[in-house]
Amino acid sequence: MSSELAFVIGYDISNPRRLLRVHREMCKHATPLEYSIFLLVGSEAAKDRCLEEIDALIKPLEDDVRCYALPARGFQGRVGRASLPAGIVWTGLPAAIA
Repeated sequence: MSSELAFVIGYDISNPRRLLRVHREMCKHATPLEYSIFLLVGSEAAKDRCLEEIDALIKPLEDDVRCYALPARGFQGRVGRASLPAGIVWTGLPAAIA
């Protein structure tokens, strides 16, 4: 089964140098939604690969990395004002959340 899944991955890294390394690595695997919140759209194996790479960079007793699977047909909503002006659509987001 090769259907794409969606995962939200977030982290809290205590050391600025490790934080930058983790951010760079995450950008290779997923789309940043905020500085430390990412959307990974892919297979379970792709998610596992990403987390293995991140695990090699962090200190588990000092840092926190969390991954949440999103439901395939879950509710999508927005609270607050739009991040882009009316009429502007960011096409960088994967189809899973567009």
